[in-house]
Amino acid sequence: MAILAGIDEAGYGPLLGPMVVSSAAFEIPDELLKADLWKLLKDSISRSKMRLKGRLVIADSKKVFTPASGIGHLQRSVLACMKALGHVPQTAADVVALLDPEAPSRLGEYPWFADIENRIIEPPADIGIAASVLARSLAAKGMGLAALRSVCFDVAHYNKLVSATKNKSTVAFGAVIRLIIEAMKLAEGQNTQVVVDRQSGRVNYIGALQLNFPSAELTVLRQDEGMSSYELKFGDRMLRVHFVLKGDDRVLPVALASMTSKYLREILMESHNRYFIGLCPELRPTAGYWKDGTRFLADLKALAPHVRYDPDMLVRCR
Repeated sequence: MAILAGIDEAGYGPLLGPMVVSSAAFEIPDELLKADLWKLLKDSISRSKMRLKGRLVIADSKKVFTPASGIGHLQRSVLACMKALGHVPQTAADVVALLDPEAPSRLGEYPWFADIENRIIEPPADIGIAASVLARSLAAKGMGLAALRSVCFDVAHYNKLVSATKNKSTVAFGAVIRLIIEAMKLAEGQNTQVVVDRQSGRVNYIGALQLNFPSAELTVLRQDEGMSSYELKFGDRMLRVHFVLKGDDRVLPVALASMTSKYLREILMESHNRYFIGLCPELRPTAGYWKDGTRFLADLKALAPHVRYDPDMLVRCR
């Protein structure tokens, strides 16, 4: 058996709101590590939102969520996976704490996140059935869902780290390393494979891996425009890390990580919008991305000059 984990982020580019990096980890027989999990788990999981018939949609979050269709499919799939892990969050604050236990203490400093303690999560009625179907489908293949984890960079925390490192990609990669280490802990002596969605044109990760895992014996398995793969040996334990272009469309755990990151970010952006619109109903909500985030800040200045806020908690430094 091995641990197969996928890692992806949401909110790398916006001006407003958190950046979230998440991991979805599965326990899986070694012989299935290269299998197409969408095909193996077709009885419980689909790539498409159409004709689900009790199944969960797990795909690139950009295909699952749109502002027009709303958060429904993201919420159903992520909460069903959390339930399969034995977690049943009652509030938005519960979701945050279960995915990133370090985030709540920081989020409590923001007036626009104060409502997450009382925001009730209302999952679809079939969430229990979907979770059970998923668990049975995984068990039939000798697999199991091992963990969902997130690293949530609220704006002030993000600004502090980016100011210290002078590079937001360094901050994001630090979260990737943290999640890789957590996946290795889940393995408990088993081998670990981690697939990371590659967002940029970067191909060479040798130096970054050697810096973070100095005791490992590193071997380059592949390094090209489509994929960069590495094997790291720690005595009798082995870690393989693959940085894959469009990994969220090619590897199921990466797709689930993508959806988990997006769901957590959307929960927090909903609180952000409720707070400011509650103070000034003329404001329009924002998704936080650069153009619309700039529009929101201009509207906030023009329509609600009475609203006071700490810019370092609201606006990213880069």
